Amino acid sequence: MQPAVQAFFDDATNTVSYIVHDPETKKAAIIDPVLDFTPRNGRISTSSADALLAAAKVQGLDIIYLLETHAHADHLSAAHHLRDITGAPVVIGSHITEVQSIFAAIFEADDVTADGSQFDRLVKQGDSLPLGSLTIEILHTPGHTPACLTYLIGDAAFVGDTLFMPDYGTARTDFPGGSAHTLYGSIRKILALPPETRIFVGHDYLPTGRAAYQWETSVAQQRAGNIHVHDGISEDDFVTMRTARDKTLEAPLLILPSLQVNIRAGELPPASPGGHVYLQIPVNVI
Repeated sequence: MQPAVQAFFDDATNTVSYIVHDPETKKAAIIDPVLDFTPRNGRISTSSADALLAAAKVQGLDIIYLLETHAHADHLSAAHHLRDITGAPVVIGSHITEVQSIFAAIFEADDVTADGSQFDRLVKQGDSLPLGSLTIEILHTPGHTPACLTYLIGDAAFVGDTLFMPDYGTARTDFPGGSAHTLYGSIRKILALPPETRIFVGHDYLPTGRAAYQWETSVAQQRAGNIHVHDGISEDDFVTMRTARDKTLEAPLLILPSLQVNIRAGELPPASPGGHVYLQIPVNVI
């Protein structure tokens, strides 16, 4: 039995969220849900997350996990909102504690204990979770961040930001705790899976020559045609390319609001004495 996969593309952040379920038992997981945020006016909405719930309800799915591939720097997570409604645990890699240590200090977030306790379940390489008659296998695939995971469910691998579509390449590695050398090893781990394994990416952007967004590829397609890391690309070549490319990239638009929410498992910072919630913009820190 292979999982059924539905993708939901968020135009504002180029993020792909997924509902993956066991067709036999209707047990389901939501992967990388988005909390809508408008930086111009600081407005937050749960429309995208609620659309995931509506789609699950129509199909009679029982959401039993909320899976985060990592602490995202380009969108706010809706995991806290979805946990409040479904009761499903929020799952993330155990190395989230390293990310929390870095960014709790940057934001002087005294309420954030860097022990992962904001999440319900911390998982590591080799762990597994039951999804009805299926199994979610955990692959630790760091490099973009220290805590990045790939969730392997049947023939489907959800790789977060580690790999993009073959014509776009691979994740940046210039965030704190990132490493191009480490990313290369993580990618080779993914590409050692059977060639027919479906790969579902966490974002898509439109490279020159492509007009439609895509998010599903395969191990065989990545090995044959990924512009950054196809078969034959050595680790040294990859690191040289990735390091040079990263130097040309701007920080993600939502990196500051995203990370102070995402190290809290999608929960907003505590309200001020006046009852308002503030997202900080530290100056000359990033």
